[in-house]
Amino acid sequence: MKASPADQQELLRLQSLDTRLQQLAHRLGALPQAAPLAELAKRDAAVRGTRAEAVGGLEDARAELTRLESDVAVVEARIARDGDRLQHTSSTKDVAALEAELASLARRLSDLEDQELAVMEKVETAEAAVAGIDAERATIASEAAALEAERDEAASGLGTERDAAERDRAVVAGGVPAELLTFYEQRRLRGGGVGAALLRQRTCSGCTITLTGSDLEQVRRAAPDDVLQCPECDRILVRTDESGL
Repeated sequence: MKASPADQQELLRLQSLDTRLQQLAHRLGALPQAAPLAELAKRDAAVRGTRAEAVGGLEDARAELTRLESDVAVVEARIARDGDRLQHTSSTKDVAALEAELASLARRLSDLEDQELAVMEKVETAEAAVAGIDAERATIASEAAALEAERDEAASGLGTERDAAERDRAVVAGGVPAELLTFYEQRRLRGGGVGAALLRQRTCSGCTITLTGSDLEQVRRAAPDDVLQCPECDRILVRTDESGL
């Protein structure tokens, strides 16, 4: 690849800005609030799982209560119907049968009401459990909001620096030929964030290897517009008056 020495040296400016952006990103990610916020997020995720189970238990209890209430209503309706029939019959046989059925219905109603009371207590317990979990989540959310406010305040200055560096990078990148910029981005991706390195006193500033022998001779023979790569780290090797060639 060919590129003018001036364009190649612009890669050093671009690299400097990319390194600065990496440093700012690291500082933003390493703010003291980051770790406790991550822990709160884990706690909230665990509590959400607990809440899902609790809500499932509450819904089951409410469904059971609804069924029992329906059964109670059916038995009460039958008691009312049989009581009315008892009042309007003169048949001894019918009276005996109705009285026996009413006694059975009364026992059934008593059993259902006992079950209903037990399930109502279960519903109340489940509702209290869900309310407790919601209160815990509210506490977590409040703590997280306070930490986020602290983090945002601490990050505001870093964010301003990052925005300025991103604007400067866009300007510098816009002046680099597209093919050279693409090649630089590829090297940067493979080079852990470093795509171009200054050759200073025959030493690559990207990996600190000092060129000797045939590697050094190849660099010396290269035309000024040849885009070279470090034989060790494969990053773009930018030559300047500091290169010591």
